[in-house]
Amino acid sequence: MTLRIAMAQLDMLVGDITKNTQSVIDAACKARDEERADVVVFPELTLTGYPPEDLLLRPSLDPRIESALAKVLAEVRDIHVVIGYPRRIDGELFNCAGVIYQGKMLVEYAKQKLPNFLVFDDKRYFSEGLDAGIVEIKGVKVGLSICEDIWHPEPVAQAKAAGAEFILNLNASPYHIEKMGERETLLHKRATEVSLPIVYVNYMGAQDELVYEGGSFAVNAKGEKIMQAPWFEAGLYCLDMIVDDSQPNKVEPVAGIIAPALDVEASVYQAMVLGLRDYIEKNRFKGIVLGLSGGIDSALSLAVAVDAIGADRVQAVMMPYTYTSSISLHDAEEEANLLGVKYSVLPIESMVSAFTDILAPEFEGYAKDTTEENLQARTRGVVLMAISNKKGLMVLTTGNKSEMAVGYATLYGDMVGGYSVLKDVFKTLVFKLCRYRNTLGYVIPERVITRPPSAELAPDQKDEDSLPSYDILDDILRMYIEEDQSAEAILATKKFDRETVYRVLRLVDVNEYKRRQSPTGVRITARGFGRDRRYPITNGWHIGE
Repeated sequence: MTLRIAMAQLDMLVGDITKNTQSVIDAACKARDEERADVVVFPELTLTGYPPEDLLLRPSLDPRIESALAKVLAEVRDIHVVIGYPRRIDGELFNCAGVIYQGKMLVEYAKQKLPNFLVFDDKRYFSEGLDAGIVEIKGVKVGLSICEDIWHPEPVAQAKAAGAEFILNLNASPYHIEKMGERETLLHKRATEVSLPIVYVNYMGAQDELVYEGGSFAVNAKGEKIMQAPWFEAGLYCLDMIVDDSQPNKVEPVAGIIAPALDVEASVYQAMVLGLRDYIEKNRFKGIVLGLSGGIDSALSLAVAVDAIGADRVQAVMMPYTYTSSISLHDAEEEANLLGVKYSVLPIESMVSAFTDILAPEFEGYAKDTTEENLQARTRGVVLMAISNKKGLMVLTTGNKSEMAVGYATLYGDMVGGYSVLKDVFKTLVFKLCRYRNTLGYVIPERVITRPPSAELAPDQKDEDSLPSYDILDDILRMYIEEDQSAEAILATKKFDRETVYRVLRLVDVNEYKRRQSPTGVRITARGFGRDRRYPITNGWHIGE
């Protein structure tokens, strides 16, 4: 006998329970009619979308979920539907997986392990489940688990003890660079511990800063991967299980398609594209406007924008000032032409002069400093926001993680905008991503990649006049931000001098107030600025500790 499982790797809209429910019904019917599936499995909290955050606290949640479940129960027949949703039971809210068949709820399982770290706040909303969830489908006992459950041995072992012959794991596991490999290692360990196949179904889509790359897969009882769905692609992906009562392992997954692995640059780039596309589409923006400086960050941001929503919905604006080089003007225009976007050149000399004239009485007796440089950046912010207001386009900011970490950005200037695709991308990775994008089609001029980065806010200015080289800077930032290492621990590596380390760490600490006011952006690393890292602005912590 064959048991056919359809993994529904879908992109839902958080909070739109009505639309999400209809998507579930449509996908279940398609899995039944076109894929001939016996079971369709949806990700964690499918009905609400993920993460629903404080929408879970709304009094109207309960009747909406009950109505959604009733609709699925009424409209789907002849296929087992395994679906994730929140549900209140005896006054407590649980993160549930239910199995629906022929108008009945066969079993309901409550998530046992509630993560409460980094981007996860499960304990803010949910109570812990206690019992195994076992359901019989075509004579096979199937154990249910939800996301974090699979990271611990106890829930799977409990399911095995309750008679489970294979495990279904419903997930909403967000992307970061190392996550794909971590999941494979994890499932190998869990499967071999209990000698059971595991089917891992993951959410696909983006929600604010979080990206869910799909990549649903299955391992056999030996922990060997035997099927891999694509990353960053929504769809139904099917897996066949051979059921043979005469064999020691009654259920054996049939080897299926294994989507090719993605290297770091490819996965990061696709995460940025998906994150931006979903943010624009789900928030119903008409399009994107961004400042195109002729530099590498804005060049990469523009390429991502075009790949996300199309050239016809993207406008690039060059805003030259006295210090803008002819090279920058040429390179910006070349990239805009290569990508086919609307391109405007709006000089800002007269606007900056108007500001300086008005402020002259206030500045009398003061020497020129970064104030004048910041006026240029803030003028550009005013221009972009005016275009945004008039045309209904969202401003895409272009600052990278290295700059945001040390405050090398102007508040209310180049930080103005609604979203940032580079917010969690170190500068050293920006260069690699530009090279990667050009392998798909030449859109970023070579000189943009090779010339020394500069904000061009002063004569002959270069980033490394104010900062350590990006190779050094990013290494220090990685250890401090992502690994929480102290100054002395970083110095113990003997890779950096004391003055540089303490200077960088001080810059990170004193610029927390800036980052709190920066737009959201795609989470790429395991410790991004945003939900991951929450440090007090006002504090007396000593950076060496």
